[in-house]
Amino acid sequence: MPTAFVVGATGYTGRHVTERLAREGARTVAHVRPDSAALGAWTARFSAAGATVDATPWTDEMARAMARVRPDFVFALLGTTRARAARDERATGRAAGYEAVDYGLTLLLLRAVQEAGIHPRFVYLSSIGASAGSGNAYLAVRGRVEQEVQGSGLPYLIVRPSFISGSDRDERRIAERLTSRVVDALLRGASQLGGQALHDRWATLSGAELAAGMVRLALAEPDGQRIVDSADIRRALRGGA
Repeated sequence: MPTAFVVGATGYTGRHVTERLAREGARTVAHVRPDSAALGAWTARFSAAGATVDATPWTDEMARAMARVRPDFVFALLGTTRARAARDERATGRAAGYEAVDYGLTLLLLRAVQEAGIHPRFVYLSSIGASAGSGNAYLAVRGRVEQEVQGSGLPYLIVRPSFISGSDRDERRIAERLTSRVVDALLRGASQLGGQALHDRWATLSGAELAAGMVRLALAEPDGQRIVDSADIRRALRGGA
């Protein structure tokens, strides 16, 4: 039975990944911030799904947690938005933007794995268009993390989805939802005219779909080093590799 450690477990994709892993029979450990006001609620939800909760603080304690749990897979699903970062900074007085969360905490996790002397497959949720040289701050940070993951010496799966949305998403993200619906409508038309590959790469995935495909691809090749996009996720959902 493999052990999976999920960071960003309370996010839209992370909660689906945690529950999917538990259903697949993995020993699943979901990380929740120790200062989270909803720690009790998340513990109850994940326990009901068959997972356990780890509330290690974001310090050098994380390396000790990695050495204790010794996961076979580490899912790095951290991410923030401008609005959430502003709220967190007001609440905690600490920087909480892309640089601090998406880059800084993901790198802290990667270093913790290395310091623990373990060799799990590092599964990183990136984004289509990720590039260290991008003029978009979000995509640039994702690209820089990808470079760190690829240079870590660990087996890895880097996932670059397009839109991720669904009716079960807590955050409203109205502009993003509207954009994804317009794009999806255009892509459905394109698929009927022979543009299925374009549709599969760019159309919206729900959190449950992304989680199911990501988990299947991760577990299928524990020692692999691979970068995939939404089309690969869809193929995995259809039973392909």
